[in-house]
Amino acid sequence: MRNIPPDTSRFPEKYAAIFRAVPDRLAKQRLLTPPISDVDHAPPEARTQRRRLRACHECDWVSALPPLKPGEKANCPRCGYTLVRRHRYPAQRSMALAITALIALIAAISFPFVSFNVSGVSNRIELTQTATTLIGFDQPLVAIAVIMTIVVLPAVYLMGVIWLQFGLLRDSPLPFSRDIARSLSHLAPWLMADVFIIGALVSLIKIASMAQVELGVSFWAFCAFAVLLIATTQSLDADWMWFSLDDGEPLAPKGTRTATTAAAQNLAGCHTCGLINPMPAQAKKARCIRCHEPLHNRIPHSLQRTWALIIAATVMYIPANLYPIMITTSLGDSSPSTIIGGVVELAQMGSWPIAAVIFIASVIVPVGKLVALVWLCLVVARSNEINARKRTVLYRITEFIGRWSMVDVFVVAILVALIRAGSLMSITPGPAALAFGAVVVLTMLAAMTFDPRLIWDTPPPRYSGNVDD
Repeated sequence: MRNIPPDTSRFPEKYAAIFRAVPDRLAKQRLLTPPISDVDHAPPEARTQRRRLRACHECDWVSALPPLKPGEKANCPRCGYTLVRRHRYPAQRSMALAITALIALIAAISFPFVSFNVSGVSNRIELTQTATTLIGFDQPLVAIAVIMTIVVLPAVYLMGVIWLQFGLLRDSPLPFSRDIARSLSHLAPWLMADVFIIGALVSLIKIASMAQVELGVSFWAFCAFAVLLIATTQSLDADWMWFSLDDGEPLAPKGTRTATTAAAQNLAGCHTCGLINPMPAQAKKARCIRCHEPLHNRIPHSLQRTWALIIAATVMYIPANLYPIMITTSLGDSSPSTIIGGVVELAQMGSWPIAAVIFIASVIVPVGKLVALVWLCLVVARSNEINARKRTVLYRITEFIGRWSMVDVFVVAILVALIRAGSLMSITPGPAALAFGAVVVLTMLAAMTFDPRLIWDTPPPRYSGNVDD
């Protein structure tokens, strides 16, 4: 329906003035009305006219961010690391996914997870029992690791996303928003709901030939939760989020040059919010001026810490393979099972795909990760521009695959909680469960303490001329 202006020629002058004043009042009202949040409508590039500079987290190369459209990303021109990945409606998307994932998690811990029945003996467990049952077998550290990685830390992460994005959508960040934004990047590597699902599938296949298994509502809710949690972490646009928290960002230090490293200019890029900060040579405890995260040109004693964690993980890997990871009791007869023994048993049962998954996750991945980290530590001083890119790709793979070794620990947690039928059939955790969990954590920490920027730091040429040259 068209808005036809009234004919004021037949009205007295005072009424005509009223009609003419209506559009003016509406225009003034629009100016006085607070604007709708543009957090989801105007990317940082549209809200500033100056260049926004970033220092790559993996090679320290300084680049200027180009204008990005939804679905586009900006990669480092030197090593290919993704500096920024832009999403459409990032705050709304992240908040919607986080709320849905949190609802799925509540459903997953409120209903039965899985049950089994064998020879008239049955048992049903809930999701949290996969951790609490381990405490009764004197495995409190393993129990804490299980419950923290599949329930507690994911719940904290999701609530942090909701709190943060809700404040951004109302154009008024809630208290502690910056502290929460800092913590999200530190929590992300320890969210292992997707790894737990793989562990659950392996567990169900192992007992399917011995008993009748029934999946509960909690199992399907947790599967949905795992998918939604991954989608939430992928939807988080950290660059947009930090820009919106302050409705802008501080200027890069005056004279900052692109196409060179930040360390060469006494600068440091924040690994949390991305801002480039001045880094005086004498500063020992410098912090980012925007998010207050500690800053370092290079991680202090990176190689020494990495070597120490590698050695500790190697030492723990020996008992993790020598001792049984779980003990199965069937008709009063107990048989311990090591990691390799479990792989052989699955292969003999005909479950070759599952045996391959366990072998890759529990043998190849830990050993491969240790070998890769040792090699990177040894060759880092001899890197150059030619081979640095390949070595950086190896580091990324090493960092990504480490968490998947937790599959075996989750398998033990599920089977110990589920298979409890006394002398007829029961499973108890072995001493290798704690040792193998320690290997996973130590290798993950070793990858985190290794500074990939060292790969790109070409050592200065050795002087071989005469003294008078």
